Amino acid sequence: MIEHVWLIPAFPLAAFLVNGLFGRRWLGHLTGLIGSAAIGASAIVAIGVFFEVLAGHSRTIVPLTIAGIRYQWIAVGDFSVDVSALVDPLSAVMMLVVTVVSFLIFVYSNGYMAHDHGFYRFFTWLSLFVFAMLILVMADNYLLLFVGWEGVGLCSYLLIGYWFERPEPYFAAKKAFVMNRIGDWGYTIGIIVIFLVFGSLNFGDVFRRLDESAPEQGVLTLICVALFFGATGKSAQLPLHSWLPDAMEGPTPVSALIHAATMVTAGVYLVARSTPLFTAAGSALTLVAVVGTLTAIFAATIALVQVDIKRVMAYSTVSQLGYMFLALGVGAPIAAIFHLATHAFFKALLFLGSGSVIHAMDNVQDMRRYGGLRRKLPWTYWTMLIAGGALSAIPPLAGFWSKDEIVGAAFTNGYPLLWGVGVLTGALTAFYVTRALWLTFHGEPRDHHLYEHAHESPPVMVLPLAALAVGSALVGFIGVPPEGGFIHGFLKPALEARGGEVAEATRSPALVTALGLPATSVAAGLIGIAIALSMYVRHRPDPAAVARAAGAYYRILVNKYYVDELYDHRFVDLARAFAGAAWAFDIHIIDGLANRLGWLLSLSGTGLRRLQTGVVGNYALSIVAGLLLVLGAYGAYAAGVIKP
Repeated sequence: MIEHVWLIPAFPLAAFLVNGLFGRRWLGHLTGLIGSAAIGASAIVAIGVFFEVLAGHSRTIVPLTIAGIRYQWIAVGDFSVDVSALVDPLSAVMMLVVTVVSFLIFVYSNGYMAHDHGFYRFFTWLSLFVFAMLILVMADNYLLLFVGWEGVGLCSYLLIGYWFERPEPYFAAKKAFVMNRIGDWGYTIGIIVIFLVFGSLNFGDVFRRLDESAPEQGVLTLICVALFFGATGKSAQLPLHSWLPDAMEGPTPVSALIHAATMVTAGVYLVARSTPLFTAAGSALTLVAVVGTLTAIFAATIALVQVDIKRVMAYSTVSQLGYMFLALGVGAPIAAIFHLATHAFFKALLFLGSGSVIHAMDNVQDMRRYGGLRRKLPWTYWTMLIAGGALSAIPPLAGFWSKDEIVGAAFTNGYPLLWGVGVLTGALTAFYVTRALWLTFHGEPRDHHLYEHAHESPPVMVLPLAALAVGSALVGFIGVPPEGGFIHGFLKPALEARGGEVAEATRSPALVTALGLPATSVAAGLIGIAIALSMYVRHRPDPAAVARAAGAYYRILVNKYYVDELYDHRFVDLARAFAGAAWAFDIHIIDGLANRLGWLLSLSGTGLRRLQTGVVGNYALSIVAGLLLVLGAYGAYAAGVIKP
């Protein structure tokens, strides 16, 4: 099965080509079926590859062959880059998560987008998006990974701005594109330095040469910081986080696909894949941990006061990605990938469940107009309740096992402050997800007109919710027992540091610590839930009164710490001023010089043109005058007046 791994991205690529070429005129709503079938086929092959890797824990390079010839992409001297797939436990997990979750989102989209006028265009871009993500996770070198990296960036622009007729999606798409390009600048620097230092961009060659002769610590730190800066753009970490909440202007299935299993996890995957480099760099891992922790609590505090149901989930995604980077930074990359896998299921479910609510409430996203919907949307309610419990890290749901392992690794590996922030963030997470679920499904309807017309989604949307709910409840058990479960033994061969040592640096805690850490995390989550229920169920204290008492801090949270205003009034204005100065230099200096030169030539030509009178007598007189000048010069030369 591994030799056929190229079928995994080939199916969505074929769906993109078929839907793009024939969808508008001939296929219509069949494009949804074609896209779903293609991703389903990719998922089947990915499952087969996963079990084959599981059987042998293999690390296989599978080159792309065309007519039996290996496809060599770049060949310059000793440097060459082939289009090849790296099949190992890490890429097998990523392929499995991407294809399975994407398939469920594709199926759901057939119902959610059924009445949209651009139905074929939606599935065309969605298929291309999955193809690019699969190239990213399958690549065996940094350059091919960059192709998929840029591909998901392009597709996110197209999908976030899908409803381009409205200004909000257009500006959100442009913001996402620009902020990702800023991050990509860092990634580009990273791979350039990798090539200059190691002479190769293949993962295997780079890591082997790192073992043989490690470069200076400063060079390694530069490489890792540059790669991590690229990851902050894709995975929406501080300071390049603000594009992701605005991406909610796209259709809800797009939000689920971008925020669950694909684009935003690309940065986590990049750092995890580069574990040997980051481990050798040392100090770069501390930066990763600190930025991840700050992002987690930063986004969680903003989510506390959001009223748009999709924006609550968006800031939750930013926060959970922060947890993943925390795990990578404290030396627990397996815990990071474990949380990536569990998060893919429960966050996709929360987004698709939110889409089901929005679909039922006539596209209204303000939770203040919801209420009492559990009676109208029972399937949506129960599935979102499971996902909310998983996000809140309530045992035995999936999120508990992976999130607890992350904060536990922070404590046992010597980062008690980051552990404390992680536990506090868990309490905030439980609060805002309980708040969102209560405002949406409980209490009395606050907009009776919308409530009366609300209805459960069709089976094509409900069935993916049910499947994701099963995953949200059970996927976490692949990590039981902590630090010794199936996922740990499976991923260890793919996450090796220098000298072949496994990069998972978690120390074995004492029994009291091993029991106390998860108990503390669960207690923090229960406290968050209890506070939310006391405020929104019994109105003690009244949420509005709390907002008034919070005063300035509440306004800061509502305005998202004024980060967008800072960017707009400082960086964007500075960029505009620089662009204006560059424009003036171009117009007045570059173009001005060219224009002045043209004017001088034109003036010279105008003067010379006057000599061409068209009168034969004038020309004869000119000839005679010329002859007289020549004869006079010759006579002066003969007389010695003019010397050579």
